[in-house]
Amino acid sequence: MPDRIVVIGAGPVGIRFAEELLPLVAEGRATVTVLGAETADPYNRVLIAELAVGEATAAELTLATASALPGVDLRLGARVMRIDRDAQTVELADGSAIGYDRLVFATGARSIIPALDGLETLGSDSTGIDTRLTAGVCVLRDLSDAEQVRAVVESGGRVVVLGAGVLGIELAMLLADAGAIPSVAHFGPMPMPRQLDRGSASILSTALASAGVTLVPHTRAEGVIGVEGDDGIRRFRALASSDGKRIEGDLLVLSCGVRARTELAEAAGLRVGNGVLVDASLRSWSDPRIHAIGDCAHVADPAEFLHERQVPGGPAGLVGPGWRQASWLAASITAELYSADEHPGEYTDEHPGVVVLKGELVDIASAGDVSADPFAPVPAGEDAPGVAVWADPEHGTYVKMATRDGILTGFVAVGMPRAAAELSVLYLRGGELPADRSLLLRLDDPDADAVAPAGRDATLCICNAVTVGQIEDAIDDGCSSVAAVGDCTRAGTGCGGCRARITELLHAHAGAVA
Repeated sequence: MPDRIVVIGAGPVGIRFAEELLPLVAEGRATVTVLGAETADPYNRVLIAELAVGEATAAELTLATASALPGVDLRLGARVMRIDRDAQTVELADGSAIGYDRLVFATGARSIIPALDGLETLGSDSTGIDTRLTAGVCVLRDLSDAEQVRAVVESGGRVVVLGAGVLGIELAMLLADAGAIPSVAHFGPMPMPRQLDRGSASILSTALASAGVTLVPHTRAEGVIGVEGDDGIRRFRALASSDGKRIEGDLLVLSCGVRARTELAEAAGLRVGNGVLVDASLRSWSDPRIHAIGDCAHVADPAEFLHERQVPGGPAGLVGPGWRQASWLAASITAELYSADEHPGEYTDEHPGVVVLKGELVDIASAGDVSADPFAPVPAGEDAPGVAVWADPEHGTYVKMATRDGILTGFVAVGMPRAAAELSVLYLRGGELPADRSLLLRLDDPDADAVAPAGRDATLCICNAVTVGQIEDAIDDGCSSVAAVGDCTRAGTGCGGCRARITELLHAHAGAVA
């Protein structure tokens, strides 16, 4: 009998997992059913902001259709209501039930909706798993949210973004470039506080202001002001703060973080923390027949934390780790079903997160802890980290590198894309910085080679772990566009932060041929 594998979630991670299982399906060793609550073909939610401003089409975001997953039972508009672990069935909203031998949660995360006076919840949306909000307020997580943003962009309207994290700042830059009028309200003194230090945040703030993005720091949002139209519908008009500020706009986008979707798992009696708790085999702590991957998976060692009330850690929040989990779990199941001697072992993510800010306005890359102050006093008995800083605010460039025993432990680079690429490679490899740190700064000299010294083995697309060499080979084989390279190697199909470097390689190849 084939192994019955049921996947809850048809987003990027769930679809990647199904793709990796296609050989098992073709050989009759497994059946795969993927359940998606939305009715649209599975799409890359990471690029939803680009769709909203017209920089990408729905076709470009589409991950797969039923025809692209031969043998997989892809069910769209299929909302899961309950999991019966005793009967090993998944019960759907239409009353049907699906049996499983292995159940995989790939439910992702939902946007956090802050408690604001005047912000109404108007019942469930079309999927039944999210909430409709006051007209003119959205979270930009799905296609309907993108349509709301697109309508305001096309009219050159005003958009208020609440939250200055990576997604909020990326959206603001895209909105400004598309002709809308964005304002970003945030609680702290600077944007992207988890990724930037004061120097890099200052450079970013200046760049945003020059592009027409209004930053409104120190904003403790308290309420939503709405106006009722002639049609009787109350619509957003302004965001009100505790100190009396009133930020007016035609649309409010909430970018206040996300939380793992764990409701189904909790109702089924599974242990959850900051996601569905799974071990190093990505198996649920509570049920070995159930797995979790992606933004709903909290990987932690039950031997160490089983009796702890609060389990440290949580989902990475990036698509790359989710894809690596999907590939690892598929390989693990394949080895098990084949009774193979070779098994991928325990899951470990060897690629710590590098955050790349997408946008034409400014290049930013950040990883690790960049909070160290090179001039701060060091307590007795402690070793200060090595810190090297380069700042040129007039030209919008900034680099900060933190090391321990010469090993790069954190960095932030603004306006220096080639240095950022090289630092990303060193960080991912746990490599040492050159003794002369200025060598990295010279990479962004206009006369420097387009590809950083790390060479063909350097990882260019972090999301899909694609190297420079693999992309160069694809270009040599006839790939003449970023989209073609993506179709061949998957590079650039995740967060999109590597597309500029892929374009550089394409231009370099074209110049060499000419």
